[in-house]
Amino acid sequence: MERTLSIIKPDGVSRGLAGEVIGRMERAGIRICAMKMVHLTLEQAKMFYAVHKERLFFDSVTQFMTSGPIIAMVLEAEDVIKKNRDLMGATNPKDALPGTIRKDFASDVEKNIVHGSDGPETAAQEIKFFFNDLEIQR
Repeated sequence: MERTLSIIKPDGVSRGLAGEVIGRMERAGIRICAMKMVHLTLEQAKMFYAVHKERLFFDSVTQFMTSGPIIAMVLEAEDVIKKNRDLMGATNPKDALPGTIRKDFASDVEKNIVHGSDGPETAAQEIKFFFNDLEIQR
Protein backbone atom coordinates (compact mmCIF):
# COMPACT_ATOMS: atom_id res chain seq x y z
CA MET A 1 0.00 0.00 0.00
CA GLU A 2 1.19 3.47 -0.86
CA ARG A 3 0.66 6.61 1.24
CA THR A 4 0.42 10.26 0.33
CA LEU A 5 -0.40 13.60 1.90
CA SER A 6 -3.46 15.54 0.91
CA ILE A 7 -4.52 18.97 2.14
CA ILE A 8 -7.88 20.65 1.93
CA LYS A 9 -6.73 24.25 1.55
CA PRO A 10 -8.22 27.29 3.33
CA ASP A 11 -10.67 27.95 0.48
CA GLY A 12 -12.01 24.40 0.69
CA VAL A 13 -12.41 24.58 4.45
CA SER A 14 -14.01 28.04 4.49
CA ARG A 15 -16.45 27.10 1.73
CA GLY A 16 -17.59 23.97 3.60
CA LEU A 17 -16.25 21.54 1.00
CA ALA A 18 -14.30 19.24 3.35
CA GLY A 19 -17.06 16.64 3.52
CA GLU A 20 -17.45 16.58 -0.26
CA VAL A 21 -13.68 16.23 -0.81
CA ILE A 22 -13.32 13.48 1.81
CA GLY A 23 -16.39 11.68 0.44
CA ARG A 24 -14.91 11.63 -3.06
CA MET A 25 -11.69 10.17 -1.71
CA GLU A 26 -13.49 7.45 0.24
CA ARG A 27 -15.77 6.57 -2.69
CA ALA A 28 -12.61 6.16 -4.79
CA GLY A 29 -11.38 3.48 -2.38
CA ILE A 30 -8.88 5.69 -0.57
CA ARG A 31 -8.42 5.10 3.15
CA ILE A 32 -7.72 8.06 5.46
CA CYS A 33 -5.23 6.92 8.09
CA ALA A 34 -4.61 10.32 9.72
CA MET A 35 -6.36 13.68 9.65
CA LYS A 36 -6.06 16.98 11.48
CA MET A 37 -7.14 20.58 11.13
CA VAL A 38 -4.38 23.15 11.63
CA HIS A 39 -3.89 26.84 11.02
CA LEU A 40 -0.37 27.28 9.64
CA THR A 41 1.79 30.19 10.69
CA LEU A 42 3.66 32.05 7.95
CA GLU A 43 6.90 30.43 9.12
CA GLN A 44 5.34 26.94 8.87
CA ALA A 45 3.91 27.66 5.41
CA LYS A 46 7.32 28.88 4.22
CA MET A 47 8.93 25.68 5.56
CA PHE A 48 6.32 23.48 3.85
CA TYR A 49 6.70 25.29 0.51
CA ALA A 50 10.50 25.79 0.82
CA VAL A 51 11.09 23.82 -2.38
CA HIS A 52 9.32 26.68 -4.21
CA LYS A 53 11.09 29.60 -2.46
CA GLU A 54 12.66 30.86 -5.70
CA ARG A 55 9.37 30.83 -7.61
CA LEU A 56 7.26 33.93 -8.21
CA PHE A 57 4.21 32.44 -6.48
CA PHE A 58 6.02 31.61 -3.20
CA ASP A 59 4.88 34.71 -1.28
CA SER A 60 1.29 34.52 -2.46
CA VAL A 61 0.92 30.78 -1.81
CA THR A 62 2.38 31.04 1.68
CA GLN A 63 0.10 33.99 2.48
CA PHE A 64 -2.90 32.10 1.14
CA MET A 65 -2.07 28.93 3.08
CA THR A 66 -2.03 30.96 6.32
CA SER A 67 -5.35 32.70 5.59
CA GLY A 68 -7.40 30.08 7.43
CA PRO A 69 -7.36 26.52 8.71
CA ILE A 70 -6.43 23.58 6.52
CA ILE A 71 -7.16 19.88 6.84
CA ALA A 72 -4.09 17.67 6.41
CA MET A 73 -4.61 13.97 5.74
CA VAL A 74 -2.55 10.87 5.17
CA LEU A 75 -4.19 8.78 2.47
CA GLU A 76 -3.55 5.12 1.75
CA ALA A 77 -4.40 2.85 -1.20
CA GLU A 78 -2.69 1.06 -4.02
CA ASP A 79 -1.22 3.70 -6.34
CA VAL A 80 -2.76 6.40 -4.09
CA ILE A 81 -0.56 9.23 -5.34
CA LYS A 82 -1.86 8.87 -8.90
CA LYS A 83 -5.38 8.09 -7.72
CA ASN A 84 -5.49 11.23 -5.55
CA ARG A 85 -3.98 13.44 -8.25
CA ASP A 86 -6.56 12.13 -10.74
CA LEU A 87 -9.35 13.00 -8.26
CA MET A 88 -7.93 16.50 -7.74
CA GLY A 89 -7.49 17.33 -11.42
CA ALA A 90 -5.00 19.69 -13.03
CA THR A 91 -3.52 22.46 -10.87
CA ASN A 92 -5.21 25.07 -13.04
CA PRO A 93 -8.95 24.41 -12.80
CA LYS A 94 -9.36 25.64 -16.40
CA ASP A 95 -7.29 22.63 -17.49
CA ALA A 96 -8.92 20.12 -15.11
CA LEU A 97 -11.21 17.41 -16.41
CA PRO A 98 -14.94 17.55 -15.63
CA GLY A 99 -15.82 15.75 -12.41
CA THR A 100 -12.49 16.49 -10.71
CA ILE A 101 -12.36 18.44 -7.45
CA ARG A 102 -10.58 21.40 -8.99
CA LYS A 103 -12.85 21.60 -12.06
CA ASP A 104 -15.95 21.40 -9.88
CA PHE A 105 -14.91 23.78 -7.07
CA ALA A 106 -11.67 25.73 -7.63
CA SER A 107 -11.66 29.42 -8.49
CA ASP A 108 -8.06 29.77 -9.74
CA VAL A 109 -4.60 28.18 -9.81
CA GLU A 110 -3.85 29.14 -6.21
CA LYS A 111 -7.30 28.80 -4.68
CA ASN A 112 -7.70 25.31 -6.03
CA ILE A 113 -9.20 23.59 -2.96
CA VAL A 114 -6.67 20.76 -2.51
CA HIS A 115 -3.00 19.84 -2.44
CA GLY A 116 -1.59 16.37 -3.06
CA SER A 117 1.96 15.06 -3.00
CA ASP A 118 3.44 14.57 -6.46
CA GLY A 119 5.63 11.54 -5.80
CA PRO A 120 6.72 9.00 -3.18
CA GLU A 121 9.68 11.03 -1.87
CA THR A 122 7.61 14.21 -1.62
CA ALA A 123 4.80 12.27 0.06
CA ALA A 124 7.16 10.89 2.73
CA GLN A 125 8.55 14.38 3.47
CA GLU A 126 5.14 16.05 3.51
CA ILE A 127 3.60 13.38 5.76
CA LYS A 128 6.43 13.86 8.28
CA PHE A 129 5.86 17.63 8.20
CA PHE A 130 2.33 17.22 9.58
CA PHE A 131 2.23 13.84 11.35
CA ASN A 132 4.32 11.69 13.66
CA ASP A 133 4.18 7.89 13.56
CA LEU A 134 1.80 7.69 16.55
CA GLU A 135 -0.81 9.77 14.71
CA ILE A 136 -0.98 7.52 11.65
CA GLN A 137 -3.30 4.53 11.95
CA ARG A 138 -2.13 1.19 10.60
